[in-house]
Amino acid sequence: MNRNLGLLTLCQGLFMTNNVTFIAINGLVGLALAPLGWMATLPVMAYVVGGALSTGIVARTQQRFGRKASFQAGLAVALASALLCAYAAFSRNFWLLCLATLVAGYYNANANLYRFAAAELAGRFAPEQAVSWVMAGGLLGAVVGPNLAARTRTLFEVPFAGAYIALAVVALMSMASLSFIRFPAPVEKKSAHGGRPLAEVMKQPVFIVAALAGALSYGVMNLLMAATPIAMQQCALPFSDAALVLQWHVIGMFAPGFFTGNLIKRFGALPIMAVGVALNLACIAIALSGVDLHQFLIALFLLGVGWNFLFTGATTLSLSAYRPEERDAAQGALNFFVFATLALSSFSSGVLVTTQGWQLLNYGSLVPVALTAAALAWLALKRRSARPATA
Repeated sequence: MNRNLGLLTLCQGLFMTNNVTFIAINGLVGLALAPLGWMATLPVMAYVVGGALSTGIVARTQQRFGRKASFQAGLAVALASALLCAYAAFSRNFWLLCLATLVAGYYNANANLYRFAAAELAGRFAPEQAVSWVMAGGLLGAVVGPNLAARTRTLFEVPFAGAYIALAVVALMSMASLSFIRFPAPVEKKSAHGGRPLAEVMKQPVFIVAALAGALSYGVMNLLMAATPIAMQQCALPFSDAALVLQWHVIGMFAPGFFTGNLIKRFGALPIMAVGVALNLACIAIALSGVDLHQFLIALFLLGVGWNFLFTGATTLSLSAYRPEERDAAQGALNFFVFATLALSSFSSGVLVTTQGWQLLNYGSLVPVALTAAALAWLALKRRSARPATA
């Protein structure tokens, strides 16, 4: 790992600190402020809706101004939106909180491109390992995020207002780290016209499966993760237990990053993604077996590892679906599908867990997991049938 990748890994960790803290507190703050209980996860939903709405803008700014300037703009928005969230908490304004997290989605859309930037920093040397290592930086979020939420919960009279202020400091730290990274020069504008239309890129089976697996794996993970603090509160488990579960969940999400790239390089993306599907099924089975602390802990840990295998595999798979001059449009489309699915799962999470309960939420997760498995099998069969023709 070179210095640039190391710093980008740190930025990924700080980004995940922001996301984990948001997941840990936004549902609970929303539950305290929302006019109706089923609206509790609307601030979580607003964050990913903001990301979905920002993907097109981010793609254009990345193409026009380059990685560094666009990433720094995202961090400036992260700083401003964290302070706005704090003000919303102090003023007990639920709709302002939703607006603040909606604006924060611009940062989300920007930082979700760190994994693609990692492959570019690595060049032709093991891009799948670079993606995996940078994603492993999310371990920082696993350690800092839940502890940040727990330790700042009572910093002020208003619960969790201190966490939002702490996230403003996290954004400043990330801005400082990013300022030292040297990104490759952007693709020249004249060569950008040589790419295929986006519709043609998206018709490829490899793109379809990468987009579907990436979006659905993130959707299932978010569906269960966003509901966990609320479900545990409904089961009379303290917030310290919820913070512990989220910590181990995020460790599961990013710790495999130290070796996922090597596994993909050795066995291929599809087999590793299939293991991710199996881990998702194991998570759901354990979650359905009971609501004690250890069941939440094990289920969410397996969910995290399954997401890592699926999402890292989907990212690696997508690298073969577009040319350098098609990069920004293709990556913008991939992120749009992720954020659109996240928006739906965030809303469904709050509605289902507050009206139907934790068990029905888990049963519902079986549908996207089954669709992901079917997509992987379809691409594997297409590749197998194409081999004799190319032999």
